[in-house]
Amino acid sequence: QVQLVQSGGGEAQPGGSLSVSCVASGFDFSSYSMMWYRQTPGRHREFVASITSSGDSSEYEDSVKGRFTISRDNAKNMVYLQMDNLRPEDTAVYYCRELSVGTWGPGTQVTVSS
Repeated sequence: QVQLVQSGGGEAQPGGSLSVSCVASGFDFSSYSMMWYRQTPGRHREFVASITSSGDSSEYEDSVKGRFTISRDNAKNMVYLQMDNLRPEDTAVYYCRELSVGTWGPGTQVTVSS
């Protein structure tokens, strides 16, 4: 059974940093790309970042390029999202997603406010 467990997030001031993590189980983690999405109330879940199975390539939504960094540790079955220079518009629930069967993580709240 595929399972994703998230941690991290929280509150930060504009310009600050936070990170979210996701540990995976139940599938061959090192064989699949991983993704981060985010969602705010009343809006569709939107793509934030993705990373290939080996971690050698990543993609980002335009508004987070240069501020967010996705990474993974295949030995630990973990994927991370480091968020720097945060903006109030980054406030959302952040979800990891695996691409073996499309399972979503439970979500982690990130709030950016002064």
